[in-house]
Amino acid sequence: MLTVALPKGELLKNSIHLLQSVGLDFSAFLDSGNRQLQIPDTKGVAKGLLVRAQDVPVYVEYGQAQLGIVGYDVLREKQPQVAHLVDLQFGHCRMSVAVKASSSYRLPLDLPPHGRVASKYVNCAHEYFHSLDLPVEIVPLYGSVELGPITGMSEAIVDLVSTGRTLRENGLIEIATLYESTARLIAHPLSYRLNTGNLSDVIGKLRSAVLVGV
Repeated sequence: MLTVALPKGELLKNSIHLLQSVGLDFSAFLDSGNRQLQIPDTKGVAKGLLVRAQDVPVYVEYGQAQLGIVGYDVLREKQPQVAHLVDLQFGHCRMSVAVKASSSYRLPLDLPPHGRVASKYVNCAHEYFHSLDLPVEIVPLYGSVELGPITGMSEAIVDLVSTGRTLRENGLIEIATLYESTARLIAHPLSYRLNTGNLSDVIGKLRSAVLVGV
């Protein structure tokens, strides 16, 4: 039976809508009274796993799920051994450097050498500032990273931004974009190569659905 890892949070509704368009119905996950983390689709041909977005590529990499839907930001940060298949064209956001609007920093290179940058995307932040040849200390935070500059613990943050409203309401501004992110379809590499459970048929239908803008 085909297993699909679905991300809790912002991407879930669109993920379920897309899968419904190709005959896989996991809409029970959207029921506020549902507490199940694993459910069969309504036809009994597949099952869905509801997991944290950061865990989707883990379940796919280790073969507990043959397919998964996850943001490109998670793939960039974790670099999992999975097959990257389709840009699903929803969940648009960007990875940005932000600072206090009242600061003098308007470019990343304005930041002081060996200053602090708070982020939950530690690897992406390290990679970015290394590419600028600007030595900084990356402070790992996993809650509201906006508090880093607000409290003076860090000069800047690297974080995922959608509308920018949270930044504005906390007196922060973006000064650089590392990359754009959207939801991606991923697969377990061996299952993909062996076409386990007629995987290629499902993937083909999903590609077509994305092209017609479902």
